[in-house]
Amino acid sequence: MKKKLIAAILTGVMTFSMTACGGSSASTATEAESTEATAAESTEESADATEAESTEESADAAETESTEESTDAAASAEISTVTPGKLTVATSPDFAPYEFYSVGEDGTPSLAGFDIALAQYIADELGLELEVVPVDFDGVLMELQTKAVDLGVAGLSPDPKRESIMDFSDIYYEGGQSFVCVQDNKDKFQSLEDLNNPDIEVGAQTGAIQVDLAQTNSPDAEIIQLTKVTDIIAELLAGKLDGAYIETAVAESYAKNYPELCVVLEVPYEGAEGSAIGISKGNDALKDAVNAAITKAKEEGKMDEFVATANEQASGEIIEGLLEN
Repeated sequence: MKKKLIAAILTGVMTFSMTACGGSSASTATEAESTEATAAESTEESADATEAESTEESADAAETESTEESTDAAASAEISTVTPGKLTVATSPDFAPYEFYSVGEDGTPSLAGFDIALAQYIADELGLELEVVPVDFDGVLMELQTKAVDLGVAGLSPDPKRESIMDFSDIYYEGGQSFVCVQDNKDKFQSLEDLNNPDIEVGAQTGAIQVDLAQTNSPDAEIIQLTKVTDIIAELLAGKLDGAYIETAVAESYAKNYPELCVVLEVPYEGAEGSAIGISKGNDALKDAVNAAITKAKEEGKMDEFVATANEQASGEIIEGLLEN
């Protein structure tokens, strides 16, 4: 009887123990399954959130890009030009290193100079095709006055006398004015007073501020106005002119190519010192865009690059003046 009672107790204990162990395992499995389900749900929600965020960012980026393109298109639409889709520029290619023809190895001349490089940069900034119209210097002024072109890029000084026929951009290149002669005459010109002599003939380019400089500093001399700077240089080398008023960068370029020439005097100029772009009168949208491009070109160091390249090209084989057809 006692043995049966002990056996029954042992059987009950084992049954309770197995039931307890079995219950703990089921609970653990259930908890694991619950945790796994929660983790899966969390992962799925995270993936959905990431995808939604990515989609939203893409949409925002697309919207921003679309807005920027619309803004650019609207800004471009505000700029009117003589020929839609083109930026028409008048220049006088006899003014190295500003503008001239650089002769390639194959003998083909192409427009060069830092004015031409700047004009191309501006056209690119505005999303327009550049069209250059080579004319004499006074022709540049005429083209602007009649609004036959959008811009005049020819080493123009922003002379107030020209403001009735054109607007001016900001200064893009700061230069100076000089008096040039041949080496044999340099001792004759030691000061500005020596330039005012009735016995001398001095040259200046027609329509340029150098004419004003000649009239101011050499009123008693005989002033010879010539259409092209190349004509002035030719007359100097031939001994037909005693000297000439020429923009400093141009004078130095010629002196480098023609050792017979020398830059003898710096000539003061009371106007805005430097070169600006002539802009068709009243085209304010174009003027603002040109000024923005000039500012950017300076900030990026592009103007320095344009000038350096032009000076290098000007020291090689070049043609100055209009090409014969």
